[in-house]
Amino acid sequence: MGQLAAATVLPNSALRGTDDIAAQLSLLWGWIKAPLIVPFLNIAVFLCLIMSLMLLIERVYMSIVILLLKLSGRSPETRYKFEPMKEDIELGNSSYPMVLVQIPMFNEREVYQLSIGAACGLSWPSDRLIIQVLDDSTDLTIKDMVELECQRWASKGINIKYEVRDNRKGYKAGALREGMKRGYVKSCDFVVIFDADFQPESDFLTRTIPFLVHNPQLALVQARWEFVNADECLMTRLQEMSLDYHFTVEQEVGSSTYAFFGFNGTAGVWRIAALNEAGGWKDRTTVEDMDLAVRASLKGWKFLYLGTVKVKNELPSTFKAYRYQQHRWSCGPANLFRKMVMEIVRNKKVSLWKKVHVIYSFFFVRKIIAHIITFVLYCVVLPATVVIPEVQVPKWAAVYIPTVITMLNAVGTPRSIHLLVFWILFENVMSLHRTMATFIGLLEGVRVNEWIVTEKLGGALKAKAAAKAPRIRRFFFGDRIYLLELGVGAFLFSCGCYDVLFGNNHYFIYLFVQALAFFVMGFGYVGIYVPHT
Repeated sequence: MGQLAAATVLPNSALRGTDDIAAQLSLLWGWIKAPLIVPFLNIAVFLCLIMSLMLLIERVYMSIVILLLKLSGRSPETRYKFEPMKEDIELGNSSYPMVLVQIPMFNEREVYQLSIGAACGLSWPSDRLIIQVLDDSTDLTIKDMVELECQRWASKGINIKYEVRDNRKGYKAGALREGMKRGYVKSCDFVVIFDADFQPESDFLTRTIPFLVHNPQLALVQARWEFVNADECLMTRLQEMSLDYHFTVEQEVGSSTYAFFGFNGTAGVWRIAALNEAGGWKDRTTVEDMDLAVRASLKGWKFLYLGTVKVKNELPSTFKAYRYQQHRWSCGPANLFRKMVMEIVRNKKVSLWKKVHVIYSFFFVRKIIAHIITFVLYCVVLPATVVIPEVQVPKWAAVYIPTVITMLNAVGTPRSIHLLVFWILFENVMSLHRTMATFIGLLEGVRVNEWIVTEKLGGALKAKAAAKAPRIRRFFFGDRIYLLELGVGAFLFSCGCYDVLFGNNHYFIYLFVQALAFFVMGFGYVGIYVPHT
């Protein structure tokens, strides 16, 4: 009897202890909720509404410009003179300008032959063309392979230079800067940059160089990217949607209105005089291409985007590689904005409207606001209003604005319009990393200068898949686990459960689907998985 009483007392006391803790937590939540959490969330909602409207206005403006360009039949290149290059009877090939082609690479085992071969196949007088391979490889085997490839083309009469350096200072910018210091570069008029996975068509130079020859005000001619592996997996299709919008809308609008846009770092031709006047390559950020473009624009130079000239290249098909790439592409612009905003304000060579365009539209809205609003509103604030019903997000901000922005984005890739829902979920997940990277850039955090070369697979993955001998794919569990994605997914799932039990706004439908997207990507089930052997 005594044992039974003891057994009864212990659970009751434990239950009373649990009830006391729950009551204390509930009391504590009540104390901080009204005076602290609710006002803070209201401020967050207000700021998100402002940022949403800013982004919407920017997207609508660009769409109107594109529509007017299409209706008028005027593309950016029609504003400039173009005459095909012709061999002079008296001067011969000397009538052609000297062109330098730079190919920076780092341990590019899978693609080095493609890029070098494509560059050596460009249609241009051989005595007026120099191919410069800038090899920063740390793998000695790959370095030997690249050097042998250069020697093979040199034996065919191609003027190709294999350049190495004893350090990787400045990464890509440092390699390009060192390459420009070579004595033979002094005779060159223009420089073309191709990343290691880019494969230009043979007529690339004949379709781009004449614009620079006949229009002395032009500093840069940028070609469009064409993705050879867009259909490799769902992740590459979704990347294609985002990048196609960048080219077909953002770059075309910039070229047509202010003759300015950010250089993409590859598949472009620079006038060497403009490059030098702007101060050359600088490695102060991880977006050396954008840095150079802004500085050249502040000197009064103009840029031309050629959407009709396409250069084949490869999208990152592994999630890990894509995460690193997006960190660099988001952190770099934010850090460059921090470093250059006052320089832009004080500049006296460009108009006030161009300054506004560069500072507000190009940097602030597209490179900062666009990243922050996506994650903060749809992955933090909106879920938080489920738990705190005293704060509400207007329906026009939660539903209508993102719907309009999404439909406008579909203009870039009509063939993938049926993937819009997947694109939204994917972009919301990636906004986590872009937002973190943006703040790291603005605040110059620890990873501000992190540069990890995007892994390129070339045809290697397909070749391995076609091998006759079956291979067992083994990996460590931790290789495919991404804790940040899983943490946000758990938060969204919890908010969805709360909405089902206590809410009345039906956000749980979105929250569960978005949480599932975070979980899928958090467990690494996106993109192509390459097992480490």
